[in-house]
Amino acid sequence: MTGLIAGGAAVVAQAPAAATPTSPHGDLQAGIQRQLAAGIQVVPKQTASGKLAATGAANPYTALLKDPGKVDKYYWSEQAKAAAKSRAQQKQAQNKLAAANPIIHDEAEPKGFYGANDSYATAELIKGFGTGKKLNNRVRVLGQLSPEAVSPSALNPAAEDDGSITLAYEFGLGANRNAFTTTGTIGDGPHGTTGDGSGDFDFIKVHGRAGQQLSAGTSGTTDTVIGLYDATGEIVAADDDGGPGLLSLLNFTIPATGDYFLMIAGYGLGTVFPADPFDSGSGLGAGREGAYGLDVSLAYPDLDFYAVDLVAGDVLGGSVTGVGTRLTVREPGGKIVFGSEQDASFIYAPASPLPGGGNAVVSYVAPRDGRYTIEVGGTAGQYDITVEAYRPGPEALDQGVTQTLYLDFDGARINTAIFGGPGVRQLSPLQGFLGRWGLSAADEDKVIDGVIAAVRENILADAKARGTDPRVGLKILNSRDDPDPFGQPNVHRIVVGGTVAESGIDTIGIAQFIDPGNYATEDSAIVLLDTLSDPGGSASLNTYITPASNKIKFIGRALGNVISHEAGHLYGNFHTDPLNDTPNLMDAGGAFPGLFGVGPDNVGGTADDFDYDFGDDEYTPDEGLVGTEDTLNTTAWALVKGKAK
Repeated sequence: MTGLIAGGAAVVAQAPAAATPTSPHGDLQAGIQRQLAAGIQVVPKQTASGKLAATGAANPYTALLKDPGKVDKYYWSEQAKAAAKSRAQQKQAQNKLAAANPIIHDEAEPKGFYGANDSYATAELIKGFGTGKKLNNRVRVLGQLSPEAVSPSALNPAAEDDGSITLAYEFGLGANRNAFTTTGTIGDGPHGTTGDGSGDFDFIKVHGRAGQQLSAGTSGTTDTVIGLYDATGEIVAADDDGGPGLLSLLNFTIPATGDYFLMIAGYGLGTVFPADPFDSGSGLGAGREGAYGLDVSLAYPDLDFYAVDLVAGDVLGGSVTGVGTRLTVREPGGKIVFGSEQDASFIYAPASPLPGGGNAVVSYVAPRDGRYTIEVGGTAGQYDITVEAYRPGPEALDQGVTQTLYLDFDGARINTAIFGGPGVRQLSPLQGFLGRWGLSAADEDKVIDGVIAAVRENILADAKARGTDPRVGLKILNSRDDPDPFGQPNVHRIVVGGTVAESGIDTIGIAQFIDPGNYATEDSAIVLLDTLSDPGGSASLNTYITPASNKIKFIGRALGNVISHEAGHLYGNFHTDPLNDTPNLMDAGGAFPGLFGVGPDNVGGTADDFDYDFGDDEYTPDEGLVGTEDTLNTTAWALVKGKAK
């Protein structure tokens, strides 16, 4: 699965071949849902380095989208690579002026060996690293990965029909060989477009042992997707564009010894996965078809762990080049708190000192003192990791100075280009939307009171009550009660008003940056109100309003939650999983009743409404990050009071 930016004219890739709308095995919508659940996009892919052809598309990392399924992840991923590389070059120039050269840490494990530092418990400690006095906050780790060596065999293509788990071709992977190369063709079986048209899939049986790493990558010009099923027919991993361009590259660590089944398919709209993986004729239509090359290996990996001592509030960043393709941060105790196989550093604020530009980039705000680890994984060869740690940006302010969050309900003239929009636009005020919720101008003050109360509780009160930062500070101002302070030092602004048409951005809300450590203290976000006040739809508050609702209370709380979500990006948080059982204010779009606080009765403004908060939750799978994100303490330490004298 790929992660994410925009930038001259985009060319829309050829649309997938038409899928059969219904079949004995299900309908197209069910196929689309299977595809989205596996992290594979369903919209056409765009392939250029310029602006999106479909104007108004919002950056999915910083936007609260009405329908996350409409995101062109391939396009954003390709653009992110270019933007992150440019940012990294600028930071390298800045580092040349840094007072201290980085520590150089050479891996102790000899070349050609693995097992010495392959676990959290055996991590190599980097001495002298940290943000304290007499410590160096920058280190370069030079090492090598020496996974189990395998010799691939060149094999003839599989014979058709190999379109299901039951019919999977056996190349002997995991039985009598651990690697092979072969070729194949999507569309040459009895179910391709020259057959019954239900869709062609190529399945390969794999016998894996716990701890082995399965790697499967395609070559050629066909836009492929690779899936991996367990013996029960459950999808356990999938990749669309992890290789170069539109090619696939799936890496998966075998969790338990047993049989698994690789599937190679052509990209399409809802046609990537069969309705029944045990039935080769259960596809919902043919997607891309054509020849492909396939390289598959099964071997024990070399994973290198490095330990660093951090204190609460330290902002850790890492970037790896060379053969390293994955970085993972673990907290004391070994829990994964940030894992990445991509570089999303383009979304950091320009003032952020955190590193980027590598194959994989991580960022993490330490909630407490302790020994944390950074793990690197990848292919055989040498890697170079840049690891840096900083104190949160506001600590450099004068003693006692706090961040200001200004809520603008009066409408604003704003340059939407800072969010990827078309330029300077006028956004209409909150008052213009009250009637769409069945309220009047006389209700505006009560709604604003509810919004302010929700934002204060979500951000400031909870950070003080449950966070680990003992010096949290935030001043919340608003356009009804206070002069507009935006443009002054240390003032964030969130404009609450306007429409998609006015802004030119197809979203509900969007923030300017994701800024772990809060190094850019004068940025903006917007919360648009047209979708939130539509007559219906899952993203409209009206859907959850009935005669039983305390309407004003519900609208105030729901708007306050959406505002808190966008503020959470400015304070360093990525999106969390909206579809799991853990509620979080950073949940991505797609589960709006929860974000709005609607309780089990599915009616807003009643006694069972739920108080959504910041806290621990899994990253959303759609954005290419893994682990548990602590959105409460990331926010709390972004709001630490200044301590400089």
